[in-house]
Amino acid sequence: MKAIIETQGQQWIVHEGDVLCVDRYAGSKAGDVINLNKVLFVGEGPNAKVGVPYVEGAVVKAMLLENKRGKKVVVFKRKRRHGYERRRGHRQELSVIRIESIKA
Repeated sequence: MKAIIETQGQQWIVHEGDVLCVDRYAGSKAGDVINLNKVLFVGEGPNAKVGVPYVEGAVVKAMLLENKRGKKVVVFKRKRRHGYERRRGHRQELSVIRIESIKA
């Protein structure tokens, strides 16, 4: 079964068993079960349901595998002929989740 979910401002097309790397869920730890209620589309073929904007009663359950940090992104600013250079790094906080079940 296939579903389109919305989590933390992003939309994902998911199947059971998929592993996603999304923005970190605050206050969660490895092994937690996350219920994703914002389901935009669920099903396949003639049994598909489209939400307006969400499908009522549809739930996607996911298991939090780990919390980690993403790759480092370096932001470098420079203005020529003014001696202005600034360098700053950023690492995004991420959660790795596995889709356990999709129920419509």
